[in-house]
Amino acid sequence: MIEASIGAVPGLFLSFAVLAVMCAAPTALVCRARKRPVLLPVLLAVAVAGILTVTLLPSSSGVSAGQCDVGLPRHVLTSSSALLNVALFVPGAGLGVLLWRRPVTVAASFMIFSGWVEFVQAVAPVGRSCSITDITANVMGTLIGAALGATWIGIRQHRFHRPGRDLAWGAALAVVGAAVLAGLLLTQTQTVDTVATDDQHRAQVDGVDGSEEWIKTAATAVFGEGTHVGQTSAELSGRSRSLITASTNRGTISGWWPDRTLIQAWSSDNQGDPGNVTAAEATKIANGYAKKWLPQSIARSKQQIRTVGDGPDSVYVVTYRRYFSGIMMPMRLDLTVTRAGRILGFTSRPERDPVLPEPAITEFDAKRLAGQQAKGKASSALLLAQRVGGNWRPVWLIGVNNSDVFLDAVTGLPVQPDKQSESAPPAPRT
Repeated sequence: MIEASIGAVPGLFLSFAVLAVMCAAPTALVCRARKRPVLLPVLLAVAVAGILTVTLLPSSSGVSAGQCDVGLPRHVLTSSSALLNVALFVPGAGLGVLLWRRPVTVAASFMIFSGWVEFVQAVAPVGRSCSITDITANVMGTLIGAALGATWIGIRQHRFHRPGRDLAWGAALAVVGAAVLAGLLLTQTQTVDTVATDDQHRAQVDGVDGSEEWIKTAATAVFGEGTHVGQTSAELSGRSRSLITASTNRGTISGWWPDRTLIQAWSSDNQGDPGNVTAAEATKIANGYAKKWLPQSIARSKQQIRTVGDGPDSVYVVTYRRYFSGIMMPMRLDLTVTRAGRILGFTSRPERDPVLPEPAITEFDAKRLAGQQAKGKASSALLLAQRVGGNWRPVWLIGVNNSDVFLDAVTGLPVQPDKQSESAPPAPRT
């Protein structure tokens, strides 16, 4: 990459001056000894010295030695580094065509030269990066330079040197050189796709635009005024969804973006507060928060409230569950409120109601089958939607001998529901 070398000024200019003299001086001497024109050969030598200096000057940046970025050159016309590569190869190719009047052979030679430069960048510990994007930019610069040189020759009405042989030699050189270079890059370097990685990162950053403000507002709503967000993180899930988590001075909160769906929050002070809030008042507090921030979880849901703990530090847990045809849907929402009216936290599982087959096993039959399987007496039964093998099924949860038995409500066969990916938050200390 050129940007690394340009950032090395004045080392770049000094190195270029030394190498230019080393290349131009013997070139001029040879031309004078052979009584040939000096200007074009010397200028070409200086142009090649410039390419070598800019592309191979040791740097501390770039991909690790032994690697080459083979990502598709999608940004060759929008990247400043790639455009600099294009400009770098224009003078040399143009001067080469003017000197030898063999545009195809010169263009092929500079293309192969470009590939070898990238190969050296890949295998030599010079801190430079080999990439297909750079090779593409170099080739574009070569073609532009060769075209300009050929155009100038045409304008001056000069003849090209053996056009047929030039075409044959140039084509052969391009094919053989490209094959050898490709083989070396594939066998002697480790290929990486930095372009795809950068694009993925850029898409992730663009995809979470606005999420930080949303999670901050949600955190203030649950933890109260004076909440300050210290850090936020975004974990990409699939191609378009991100789990946004915010750590504040009062607790943590997380939710899905761009769905704007909260899944949990928990106060760092997770002890109950003494107070006089009644169960009805706690329910009203929970409903007020849920209606604004978790509306999809309370729609058509049945609400229950229970007390957890004893004494003044006990808390209210307000639960929301949705039922369809007697089957508990996978949606879950539990809000914890202290006796002082403070929302301690919540956990939410915002699953959509799945389409389920009609259950064929009654509660009576489910208890009988579970009792036979566990060799005991069934004490409880609950019909709920569960994922089994990745598919939603109506499942009986039967309590037998202080253990749980799961039966498919359609077939009556024992099943094992899939584990949930979301981890549960810490339980309140009471």
